[in-house]
Amino acid sequence: MSSERSAEIRDALRRGLAVAVSAGPFAVLFGAVAVDNGLTIAEATLMSAIVYAGASQLVGVELFNHNVAPWLIILSIFAVNFRHVLYSAAIARHIRHFTLGQKLAGFFLLIDPLFAEAERRGESGVRVSFVWYMTLGISVYLPWLLLTVLGGVLGNLIGDPRAIGIDVLLPIYFMGLVLGFRSRANFLPVVFASGVGSVAALHFVGSPWHVSLGALAGITVAALLPTDGGEAEEPVGLPVKGEA
Repeated sequence: MSSERSAEIRDALRRGLAVAVSAGPFAVLFGAVAVDNGLTIAEATLMSAIVYAGASQLVGVELFNHNVAPWLIILSIFAVNFRHVLYSAAIARHIRHFTLGQKLAGFFLLIDPLFAEAERRGESGVRVSFVWYMTLGISVYLPWLLLTVLGGVLGNLIGDPRAIGIDVLLPIYFMGLVLGFRSRANFLPVVFASGVGSVAALHFVGSPWHVSLGALAGITVAALLPTDGGEAEEPVGLPVKGEA
C-alpha cells in the first residue's frame, strides 16, 4: 500500500472516529426510543442498517406507534431526508471519477457529516478518493449499528430519553454542521431564510415538511443573491469534530 493511500485511510479513520463519537448518542437514543415504541432490538438495528438517517429514524418510530398509514410514514421520512438529494448534487463535482457502483455505495453512506467532510476536502483542493470516502463512511456506519443495539438493550434502563434531555443533542449537532460553513458567502441571509421558512412551514403546514420547505427557502435566497466573487476562504472545519 502506498504512503498516500495509507495517509488517506488514517485521515478518514480519524475523522470517522470523531463523527462516530459525536453521533453516538443519537444511535443510542434511537435504539432506546425504538424499543420504547414497540420495536424489537433486531427491528431497530435493521432500520438503522437500511434507513441510516437518525432524524428520519426517530420520525419513523414515532409514527409507527400512532397507527399511521405506511405510505404516510414513507412520505414523512422522505420529507426529512430530502436534504440528502441536495447533498448528492453538491458533492457530485468532487466524485465525478467514481464509477456508477461506487457512487451508489457512496450515496447510501452520505449522511450530514460525511457530506460536510467531503465538501471541505474537495474545496480545499484535495482529491476525494473512493478509498477515503468509504473508509470514512464505514467507520461511522458500523458504530451506528452497534450503538443502536446498545440503546435498545439499555432502553428499559433509560426510560424516557426526553426526560433526561438527550433529545436536545440533535439540534445542537445540526447547529454545529451549519456553523461549519459560516465563512461562505451569504451565509447569514441563507441561514436566516431557512430558519424563518422552517418555522413558518412548521406553523402552517406541520412536521416533517418544515425541514424540506425550510431548505427550499434557503436555496431560493442563495440562488437570488450574488456570490460576491465566490468563496472568500476555505470552509472552517466542523466544531463537532477534531481537527489536527
